[in-house]
Amino acid sequence: MAADVTAQLGEVLPNVFRGIDLTGVFLNGVLGGTIARQRRFDLVGFAILAIVSALGGGMLRDTLLQVGTPVALTDPYYLATALAGAAVAFFVPLKGRWWTRTFLVADGIVLGCWSATGATKALAAGLGVLPAILLGVTTAVGGGMIRDVAVGQVPAVFGGNTLYATPAVFACLVTIPLHSQGLDNLGMLAAIIVGAGVSILAHWRQWRLPDPDSVHLPVKWPNRRRQPGGAGADDAAPAADDAAPAPPADDAAPPGGVRRWWRRRLGDTR
Repeated sequence: MAADVTAQLGEVLPNVFRGIDLTGVFLNGVLGGTIARQRRFDLVGFAILAIVSALGGGMLRDTLLQVGTPVALTDPYYLATALAGAAVAFFVPLKGRWWTRTFLVADGIVLGCWSATGATKALAAGLGVLPAILLGVTTAVGGGMIRDVAVGQVPAVFGGNTLYATPAVFACLVTIPLHSQGLDNLGMLAAIIVGAGVSILAHWRQWRLPDPDSVHLPVKWPNRRRQPGGAGADDAAPAADDAAPAPPADDAAPPGGVRRWWRRRLGDTR
């Protein structure tokens, strides 16, 4: 009985993951179109921003892996779905609290799915753990980076907002060990749960990574100037108690020098 259920899940889950993948393409196409609407672009601008936002990360991943033509160009559903998202954003002004919340939840689910896809493809190509994490994160956030650069904005992945790439890293970390055990479907499911959960919690709790100005090391380094010979300033200068007293200001040293002056003052006539 358990074997039958596992077999059925093995047949159903890939179709579910493909549906999530295309849903992410559509949502990011809508997001790219929404930004094009804010910038008052024309139809070409809507189409380009939608394609870049929805497919840029996957195309960048496949190009880096050099395993053939990017899937976004070989599967007609991807381009068509991205353009459909652009069309929706062109005709329907999507805004308001309901749209923000819906997009937040759906984007978190898609982020986990895309992270797992990128990490799994990297591992299947024979790469190690760190390259797999890199390509997983690139798949999830690469399209948004290219889109932001195209419109002249600082990419959101660079910080200044709630966690964006960090949920993708966690999604990759739960995918990699399951992939090594041959449990790709379970790894994908775990990545979706973890990626969506961390992303939603980060927006809800306003979690952010620290910047340099907010981090202060407790260690205070001594301010010691080094001398040319290698000794510190404290080693080079004599102690205040051992130093010879300076001659009085009102009794200037004679031309013969300080030593002769001190001898005459002490009664030494040598």
